[in-house]
Amino acid sequence: MKLKMERTVLRMDSVTLFLLACGLAMDAFAVSNGLCYHNFRRSQAALSAVTFGIFQAIMPVIGYFAGRFFSEAISSVDHWIAFILLGLIGGHMLLEAIREIRHPEACAEKRPFTLRILLVQAVATSIDALAVGVSFAVVDTNIAAAAAIIGIITCALCVIGAAIGQKCGAFLGQWAKLLGGVILLGIGFKILIEHLAS
Repeated sequence: MKLKMERTVLRMDSVTLFLLACGLAMDAFAVSNGLCYHNFRRSQAALSAVTFGIFQAIMPVIGYFAGRFFSEAISSVDHWIAFILLGLIGGHMLLEAIREIRHPEACAEKRPFTLRILLVQAVATSIDALAVGVSFAVVDTNIAAAAAIIGIITCALCVIGAAIGQKCGAFLGQWAKLLGGVILLGIGFKILIEHLAS
């Protein structure tokens, strides 16, 4: 009976982690379409996808180990911290998506694809993952598995974003952020409700 319960928890955690990874990846997906670059090639799209995936995988690890320093001191309110962090990130994504849907902005002018711009975008889109890493520390997540899943899903979604970018990338990017915000908010509420009900 005990073994069965552990497997159920593991399965639920995997589903939650998958959804969380998808939610975090939506920012990277939204900017991976290459619409603002001159002659965005497949090799550049592949480099972008891998770079976004690596940064999205590394940032939660940094946040996790930073959060571990305080995990014992805040153990009594850890569920609230996870809820607040995911709520702030999800809420910010929602507001940003709604603003972009209401006032879509096309690129003023197309620019060349450079490594510097790519790195700036990779850092900017993975800051949320850093904060989520802190929440991983307080909900006792397997950080190695979490980082790997987040990185792989981000990379895969960025490949898809680049493939469909020329046709409907801007439109999908806006709605992807909206979906990402809803997912992160939902997971935050799930963590809070499960903890309060236990």
